[in-house]
Amino acid sequence: MIIQDVINHLETLAPLAYAEDFDNVGLLVGDKKAKLTGVLVTLDTLEAVVDEAIAEKCNMIVSFHPIIFKGLKKITGKNYVERVVLKAIKHDIAIYSMHTALDNALSGVNDMICNQLNLTNKNILIPQSGTVKKLVTYVPKYEAHLVRSALFEIGAGSIGNYDNCSFNVEGYGTYNGNEDSNPTLGEKGQTHTEEETKISVTFAKHLESKVLHTLFDTHSYEEVAYEITTLENRNQHVGIGMVGELETAMDENDFLSYVKEKMQTQAIRHSAFLNKKIKKVAVLGGSGSFAISAAKAAGADAFITADLKYHDFFTAENNILLTDIGHYESEQFTKNLLVAHLKKKITNFAIILSKTNTNPVKYF
Repeated sequence: MIIQDVINHLETLAPLAYAEDFDNVGLLVGDKKAKLTGVLVTLDTLEAVVDEAIAEKCNMIVSFHPIIFKGLKKITGKNYVERVVLKAIKHDIAIYSMHTALDNALSGVNDMICNQLNLTNKNILIPQSGTVKKLVTYVPKYEAHLVRSALFEIGAGSIGNYDNCSFNVEGYGTYNGNEDSNPTLGEKGQTHTEEETKISVTFAKHLESKVLHTLFDTHSYEEVAYEITTLENRNQHVGIGMVGELETAMDENDFLSYVKEKMQTQAIRHSAFLNKKIKKVAVLGGSGSFAISAAKAAGADAFITADLKYHDFFTAENNILLTDIGHYESEQFTKNLLVAHLKKKITNFAIILSKTNTNPVKYF
């Protein structure tokens, strides 16, 4: 097994196509073709984590946060980022980051928070736009089943849990093409005017290269006529944050005690109590102030996130309980999620949960 095989398993969970534009995800350090010796999973890649990987004989670190976020003009070891990169390269250790790709995954960071809190009736809080695409193409009628089946096999025609719901085939008469051309079928040089079928199929945007490769591979025309468009449809399977419900409504004091226990946090900063029961809860791991309005719009009684600033608490405006549980605390169970996913996929290599506490915030 090589590093790329692990990457393939990770990207079935969280395709990089759904990472935010500002982010730096994927393989940050190392050779994807290197043979794998073991995988260490962490929230952050610090020097101590690289040392742990060396001790555990792991030549791949899977990290939630990217150690390289801004561009590096020099690598001299003058700061912790450069020292991590230098040490990883020296010991042939690859570093792979998930970050916002996993934030936006249906079974990612925020689903893990919901599971910790035993929330049910879960939905994406802020669905990501532009995640559904549509292919329209034309094939000889006798090829329609072949092309359709091939597209289905690589995942087209299926969005979320709805298999083959977005596929359409219709007769389209006789192909005329350009005024002076005909489609080329079969071997080069053989031309036939054939009755065509129009095929339209929707697919998740991370499949676009596979869809095109499959289309070209199964289509008999030398030049394939096709069109891909991005749809405005809301996709409830990709996006950041989640909203769910507690099994039983709680008063605010009991709710905060429950969150403190389940999320293993030492302190919770919160807005003013509203003197009402908490039933519907929105969550967003990491810095989530930008989603306060979405949590309100979703009708959440409380919003669990991190890194709220002083003025953010004013935006509660007496209609939602804002809770800041800490950045590390909100994302700490992410590495457990990744270890569980990889252990299901890879049984003959060590998948190790890092024991290094990378939280830079301490409490007195």
